[in-house]
Amino acid sequence: MTEELANEEKLSFDILGIMKMLPHRYPFLLVDRITECVPGKYVKGYKNITMNEDLFNGHFPNNPIFPGVLQIEALAQISACILLAKPEYAGKLVLFAGIDGVKFKRVVRPGDKLEFYAELIKLKGPFGKTKVVASVDGEVACEAELMCALK
Repeated sequence: MTEELANEEKLSFDILGIMKMLPHRYPFLLVDRITECVPGKYVKGYKNITMNEDLFNGHFPNNPIFPGVLQIEALAQISACILLAKPEYAGKLVLFAGIDGVKFKRVVRPGDKLEFYAELIKLKGPFGKTKVVASVDGEVACEAELMCALK
């Protein structure tokens, strides 16, 4: 982390703060907590994966695996918070616009704490691009570059 980022104010958000930023609700709100956020720069957070989630009834019976597509959705949600935490973007809607270079490297199961990191790498007009990583116990589960559009 550069000295410039070390001097910036770091925010954190519990589930109520996240719900003020994102329009998503159960069962599709996939971020439990934002542990660190420098608006316009980067965000860190997590989702606790529990066996109580309905999706494990069908994905897969007797072999529960948290779907990769939901890992990407969670990363898109936390990426949106990089912008939505900035006062000038508060109340805006951030839409998923694209994905590049997605790789799934580890199975995610109930009991795992899925940790997220997203960094804003480009913002031009209403379009942004983030580099994202989801990991469990320091091991990368998923990584990608996501594009979004502010509405």
